[in-house]
This record gives sequence, C-alpha cells and structure tokens, in this order.
Amino acid sequence: MSLSSQAPADAVPRNWVEAAPRAFRPYLQLMRMDRPIGSWLLFWPCVCGLALGAMAEERSFTDWRDLYYVVLFGIGTVVMRGAGCTFNDIIDRKIDAQVARTRGRPIPSGAVSVTTATIFMALLALVGLVILLQFNRFAVILGAASLLLVAAYPFMKRITWWPQAWLGLTFNWGALLGFAAGTGHVDLPDLFLYAGLFFWTLGYDTIYAHQDKEDDALIGVKSTARLLMQDSGKWILRFYAVCFTLVLAAGFAEHAGWPFAFIMAMAGAHMIWQVRKLKIDDAANCLTLFRANSATGGLMALSFAAATWLVPLFG
Repeated sequence: MSLSSQAPADAVPRNWVEAAPRAFRPYLQLMRMDRPIGSWLLFWPCVCGLALGAMAEERSFTDWRDLYYVVLFGIGTVVMRGAGCTFNDIIDRKIDAQVARTRGRPIPSGAVSVTTATIFMALLALVGLVILLQFNRFAVILGAASLLLVAAYPFMKRITWWPQAWLGLTFNWGALLGFAAGTGHVDLPDLFLYAGLFFWTLGYDTIYAHQDKEDDALIGVKSTARLLMQDSGKWILRFYAVCFTLVLAAGFAEHAGWPFAFIMAMAGAHMIWQVRKLKIDDAANCLTLFRANSATGGLMALSFAAATWLVPLFG
C-alpha cells in the first residue's frame, strides 16, 4: 500500500525562505523558518509567564527589563525551536521519509547530511545558551532542565499514544521560565498557568496530528489523533475547557481583574470556534485551525499584560 500524498505541505505559501540564497534554504527549513507558527506557540507561554510574574510583583508589565526579556525570549524561541526541530529531524529521518508531508525536509531529501545537521544544531544550541545566561541563576537552571524534555520528545510517538502530552510539557516550559526570569522563583499560580497551557497544547497538537494519521497508521507512529479519532472534537473541547479554567485560576490567584477576564473570554471563544470549525478528515482545515492558535496564545498573553496595565487604573 502506498503512503497518502494528500496532506498539504505545512510551509506558509510564498514564504520568505523561498527567496533566500539557495545555500541557506535547507538550514532555514531545518529551523522551520518557513513554518513560523511553532515559534509563536513557544513564545506566547514565555510572555504569559513574564506578565504573570509582573502581576505577582504588583507592577506594570512595561519596564525596560520586561521589554528586554521579551526580545530575548523572541530570539531564544526561534533559535531553540530550530535546534529542537533539527534534533527531531535527525532522529526521525527514516520516519519522515515515509510521510508525504515530511519527506521533502532537508535530511530525508538529502539536502543536508546528518553530520552537518548535528553541527548546525550545536551552533544553534550555543546561541540559545548565550541567551539563557542573561537570566538569573534559578532561571538558567530551570531552562537547562528543559533539555531533558526536548531530548526525549522525538521518541514519545514510538512508545505512547500521548506524544502530544509530552509536547505540552516541553512547549510550555517557557511559562515557568518567563516567570522565573522576572521573579527568581516559581509559585503556585505559575504552575496553574503551566498546567493550563499544557492542556492547550494537547488540544491544538491533536488537531495538527490529524494531518498525518493515515501515514502514521501505516508506519506505526502513535498520536492522540489516532487514539481519539472521531471523538477528537469532544476531547479537544475538554482539553480547551481545562486550559481555560486553569489559566483563569492563574490570573485570579494573582488578583487579576476584569481586563484579564474579558480578554481571556475572547481566548476561550476562539478555542470554541476552533472546535466548531474542525473537520478531522480535512488536512487543510486542520492545518488552518492549528495555525490559528497563534491568535489564541496572543490573546492569553495580552490578558495577563492588560491586567498589569489596567487594574491599577480602574481596579
């Protein structure tokens, strides 16, 4: 039986990587620079954590240190996502060669050798380390600990039906790191935030995994999309409901007011819209809804930031 070739390529059409010098393109593709949604999904938890930290310290999320850290996290998420994706592609190169959506990636296609990719990954990780060292000692240790999650992630789809859960633990580490960068510690509301964003990832990555479920079934790769199948919509709604509840709890535990609740309601409505529009057998629909989570994450980050800006003014 031949593998399905119906899943669309997940690169943004007419992206800037196509205009880059030919020699650079494979490395930009290894970093998924033609697929920016992953960087946004890493970045927004960092901003949520930073803003929640400002809320915990009862200050506005506007000082120079906050802006500096936002820039550092912006660069760091791009660089470390690139390193993580390169590592994932090295480990998954044989699987990727059998999946229609991924067989054109630089390593399975032969555009970049495994040795060259490994060197490139090490250089990206070195840049990430330089960025991490700009934070306090506790944040540096916390950031280094995330490498254990990153290293284990490529193997999860081989051993569990819930690799999306491991991705949730990994992708949202920034919520802990952002809070720690600003405050020097982690507290219970930040753990609520981390747990809530974990369930957010369970939802959006289940949507994403439906693009590959036919190929995954043929080669024996596991996912929540294959596990939940026709019940996916119901489960995604539950994941998003738990996410919404826990993120609300994180804000209210730090005395967030009506601006936070109002913007979070918009984020919740956006999650419901995703579930209502979901067509699990339409790969293009799944990709569109997955990408829409950049807006969901942005709204959640804005809700925390707005709480620090407006509550002192309006109570």
